[in-house]
Amino acid sequence: MASRIEDYALIGDCETAALVSRNGSVDWLCWPRFDSGACFAALLGDANNGHWRITPAATSAAASNVRVERRYLPDTLILETEFITADNSAVVLVDFMPLREGRVSSHLIRLVIGKHGKVPMRMELIVRFGYGAWIPWVTQTDAGELLAIAGPDRVILRTPVELRGEEFTTVGDFTVSAGQHVPFVLSYGQSHVALPETVDAVAALRSTKEFWQSWTSKRRRTELPDGIVTRSLITLKALTYAPTGGIVAAPTTSLPEQLGGQRNWDYRFCWLRDATLTLLALMNAGYYEEARAWRDWLLRAAAGSPGDIQIMYGVAGERWLAEREVPWLGGYESSKPVRIGNAAADQLQLDVFGEVADALYHARIGGLEQSAPAWDFGRALLAHLETAWRNPDEGIWEVRGGRKHFTYSKVMAWVAFDRSIKWVDMFGMRGPAEQWRRVRAEIHEEVCRRAFNPALGAFAQSYESDQMDASALLIPQVGFLPPDDPRVLGTIRAVEQKLLRGEFVLRYDTGTTNDGLPPGEGVFIPCSFWLADAYVLTGRLADAQRLFERLIGLCNDVGLLAEEYDFGAQRVVGNFPQAFSHIALVNTAYNIAATQKPCEQRSGSPSLTAAADVEYQEILESLVMQTGPSAPVDRP
Repeated sequence: MASRIEDYALIGDCETAALVSRNGSVDWLCWPRFDSGACFAALLGDANNGHWRITPAATSAAASNVRVERRYLPDTLILETEFITADNSAVVLVDFMPLREGRVSSHLIRLVIGKHGKVPMRMELIVRFGYGAWIPWVTQTDAGELLAIAGPDRVILRTPVELRGEEFTTVGDFTVSAGQHVPFVLSYGQSHVALPETVDAVAALRSTKEFWQSWTSKRRRTELPDGIVTRSLITLKALTYAPTGGIVAAPTTSLPEQLGGQRNWDYRFCWLRDATLTLLALMNAGYYEEARAWRDWLLRAAAGSPGDIQIMYGVAGERWLAEREVPWLGGYESSKPVRIGNAAADQLQLDVFGEVADALYHARIGGLEQSAPAWDFGRALLAHLETAWRNPDEGIWEVRGGRKHFTYSKVMAWVAFDRSIKWVDMFGMRGPAEQWRRVRAEIHEEVCRRAFNPALGAFAQSYESDQMDASALLIPQVGFLPPDDPRVLGTIRAVEQKLLRGEFVLRYDTGTTNDGLPPGEGVFIPCSFWLADAYVLTGRLADAQRLFERLIGLCNDVGLLAEEYDFGAQRVVGNFPQAFSHIALVNTAYNIAATQKPCEQRSGSPSLTAAADVEYQEILESLVMQTGPSAPVDRP
């Protein structure tokens, strides 16, 4: 059985990643990319689906009542797991993946270092390619290296420990004394090319440490708990696919949003929805190179016919992400089905148009160089959106219960036109700004009239709905209405009344909203950060600080956040670690502690010209007269 989700730590080489449990077992690793087939899939099945465990030998008297302590080497992605036995002997297991730096092969390195006394150890390796389905052909070279091959995939294990086979499992027993170190280097390469190069484990440790500490030294600091913000930024870097700049939502698939349930999705892809918040998190922290790479990935991935834009893409911009089930994996704690690919890639989600426009605008405001192709592409997107915004869609949460006129989708359509108008006004770009102003005003009026529910005193999930949705918390953050607008304040109150579970926020109530799946899921961690951001914008700084401190308390012992939290079971759920959760953590930290606040950056862009202001207000007043009485319409 796999460990609790919060008992895993992340290592990676900025092209793929592995999850390591507290008991020293690598239970998840896809090679060579984040979205490749897993060769260790015990996370979603059992040990026979592939794992690699190094731990004090179970047969040793000293191994009884082993205490485990773990941490990352400061400012790195190098994991240290310390095993302290009953007789106070201790070993440290050091796990890391060196950056490839142009090499084709990838390496997972494990160093066992004696700290006190003498500890008998055992290594157990089960390689299963194809998400735990394929047993490889295993041989040993004359040098004692272990080769495992199946089809296009091959791994080689190099270690001084003598290895042997036991019932389709490779094992090795060894003893480590204080001051000794024993290396294990597992390398991946395609089976039709030369074997991966030999790696000096200690030299690789040194260079990997230098890389991460050099990278973290560049970041801007906040007054809030600095370590947790740095850890989030390291996690975002680790989830970046270095060759392209794309950032995956998580390195895992099918970790359930409800234990034993069906809400199990593949998150090893890149969502356009995360674009603006990712850019702001990176740029405010001083990581302009990563922000530029993400912006450029965004432009390449979304390029093409505007009508074909998707909500997510593969790490290199792949569009075909067909969803299928993996029947031979039992699922995490029997949560089935296990899914590979994501059918939501084919959904219509209008908010992505706004995310793309907003991201490109803030990239320009933030100092990234002007991109003429980006502007041409943005104009093409708006030409399509002028009519497409009127359609219902599947919305931000990718519901499978049918399309609706979701409030957040319409708000973000407004954002697409608003940011493009500001491009024209601020940077002299050419475009039909007058037409865009008319469309922007029309969207604004319709949302205020049809999405605001007077009985709730709040913006509802969709037009003429009585359901609340946490995405409405973003209305002031994107600048659609000012934070002190009564409808914004009412929306915050309604979210507190309808969607809070304890101190945390549901995306929406799955028990009363038809999303095409059985009800039940945890509270959504990014939404809870959004509530903290709303508190900042509305002057409730003490509430924001208190909620932020509760949220960072959901980080595990090495600072990682999942997607959701099961308030009843007191456990994290969902894919892990979750990029969106760490992005939200970074931005909320800056909202609370920094002078330059992401929530104000996103909503408080420079004013329009005086002439544009007058024309904008005239359009709004004209639309109000045409449609009759409605809730007051404010200029953002």
